[in-house]
Amino acid sequence: MANKIDTVTARNKLKTRREPYWHRISKGFYIGFRKMSDSSSGTWLLRHRDETGKEVESSLGTLDEHMHHERFDRAVAVAREWFSHAATGDAGAIHQPTTVLDACNAYVKRIQELKGTKPAQDLAARYRRWITQDPIHKIELMKLTRDHMNDFRRRIVAKPVTINKAGDVRERSKDSVNRDIAAVRAALNCAFADGKVNSNFSWSETLKAFKNVAKRRDLYLDREQRRNLIRHAPEDLAAFLRGLSILPLRPGALAALTVADFEQRLSVLKIGKDKGGKDRKIKLPSEISQLFEMAAANKTATAPLLARADGQAWNKDSWKDPIKNAAKNAALPAETSAYTLRHSVISDLVHGGLDLLTVAQISGTSVAMIEKHYGHLRSDVAAVALAKLVL
Repeated sequence: MANKIDTVTARNKLKTRREPYWHRISKGFYIGFRKMSDSSSGTWLLRHRDETGKEVESSLGTLDEHMHHERFDRAVAVAREWFSHAATGDAGAIHQPTTVLDACNAYVKRIQELKGTKPAQDLAARYRRWITQDPIHKIELMKLTRDHMNDFRRRIVAKPVTINKAGDVRERSKDSVNRDIAAVRAALNCAFADGKVNSNFSWSETLKAFKNVAKRRDLYLDREQRRNLIRHAPEDLAAFLRGLSILPLRPGALAALTVADFEQRLSVLKIGKDKGGKDRKIKLPSEISQLFEMAAANKTATAPLLARADGQAWNKDSWKDPIKNAAKNAALPAETSAYTLRHSVISDLVHGGLDLLTVAQISGTSVAMIEKHYGHLRSDVAAVALAKLVL
């Protein structure tokens, strides 16, 4: 007996698989339902033979704008209209192919729903930089080849980075390239999972990350080096750097804090949605709370908690060059950045024996990420604990 897809109950009973389950509409014309995972709502497809006898498939997407019990009927209605156009050679009037840019824009919307505005905005900015202005943006996913993706990768790697206002440039680091291609790979993989394209062959190998590359988090500054960096920074930047040196926050998350995010009575700091995708609260010890009380004094609730001298919030463009100058004057490594301080604080917390779950929670990341990048620091903690067991 054929697997049915015409009811929600029937679809829920289907086994997950790559091959769609097909339902015949009329001779040579079918609608399909693909279920890739138990948690997926599934994607809908069309299939027919063109005038040459070749089987042609097209995706209808998830149809999640309709109720579950309405999706089969909607797929049939769209299919009948599409098939009538296909018979006259005008199928494109119903089904518009998905381009690389379409896939990226759809993924931004998905991230907006799952993680909030800030992660979606960061992702959209990355796509504007690398996709919108690149020839690859208009290529349909069904027509995407490995040659296309290899050429795209070469363009990303070859484009230099401007390092100052004078226009001096340097080669892009492999770590930076990895972050950019990871964003593109995620969008294409999402489109593949949604049935917008039948294969990931064109990018599965070409968009693999560089291995064994140096990363920003490899640079660690001890406490005296952090103090030295702060001493050589302008007053407004020093306050911002001090915040990064005492809390394991992403620079953007600290810069986004307003006075209202600091509950003075409870000594609690509320961190809005950053890359981690969730709001979280951090209970502050009195020593740190006092610093934020001073920063919040005589400011309105909507004012930046740690502001620049002109009262504006910090951002990566405003802190980048001043931090480099402060690092140079403090005789610190040239690679020193705002993110270096986050890495250094997390390293200290892990090395100091704080459990990884708590470190992950206040840092706004996962335990898996902490284990991956900082787990090796637990060896000394383990050694001390073992030494206490000696009889």
